[in-house]
Amino acid sequence: MRPLVTLAGFLALWWGISAYGTIPPYMLPSPQAVGAALWTQRAYLAANAGVTLAEIGLGLAGGALLGALAALAVAASPLLQRWLLPVLVLSQAIPVFALAPLAVLWLGFGLASKVAMAMLVIFFPVTANFLDGLRRTEPGWLDLARTMNAKPLHVLLRLRLPAALPALASGLRVAAAVAPIGAILGEWVGASSGLGYVMLNANARIEPDLMFAALVLLMVIAISLYVGIDRILRRLLRWAPGG
Repeated sequence: MRPLVTLAGFLALWWGISAYGTIPPYMLPSPQAVGAALWTQRAYLAANAGVTLAEIGLGLAGGALLGALAALAVAASPLLQRWLLPVLVLSQAIPVFALAPLAVLWLGFGLASKVAMAMLVIFFPVTANFLDGLRRTEPGWLDLARTMNAKPLHVLLRLRLPAALPALASGLRVAAAVAPIGAILGEWVGASSGLGYVMLNANARIEPDLMFAALVLLMVIAISLYVGIDRILRRLLRWAPGG
């Protein structure tokens, strides 16, 4: 009930500011106007929300897979760790906004560029968290594996990998929270569909109620995605401390 009470308080504050404040409606529409836009434009919004959801889902799956593979490769090979890890860290110094036009230029205005942007946003959190988990394996377990003459590959796959799964889960939770950012950035740079496209068009036509309606749908998608992934991870990692 606490989130519902918080949401009700936020809506009441929003309604009070829009009804009795000095902010004009073209800058802050009322909750009633946004609700009306959600209902009257439901088919249009649903179609574009489906496009954005597909971009987020594909980007999340691809970015998580590539991030997990990169972390395993770096953890398995000291040579890759020396050469690849600095590149991964330096890549985060490049603003994602600067890469969005390049993604659209190289991959076009379709689904591929938006998925690529989502993967770029997701890749580093998954890689960093998973690699940190692989590095923090209990030293006593590693000593026992060496005593038993375990091969390095077996140590990685049968010992370090299971021990790092909670860290991977943390990375996936972060990825679920930031996944919509990449897709929306790609849509803002160039797209013919999606919630980002709806927001840009609504802003150009001075339709703030429709723009806020698209934003509300995007928030619902992001929260639902995070909660869903969190629930799944808690069920899969019941054995881990803290889920």
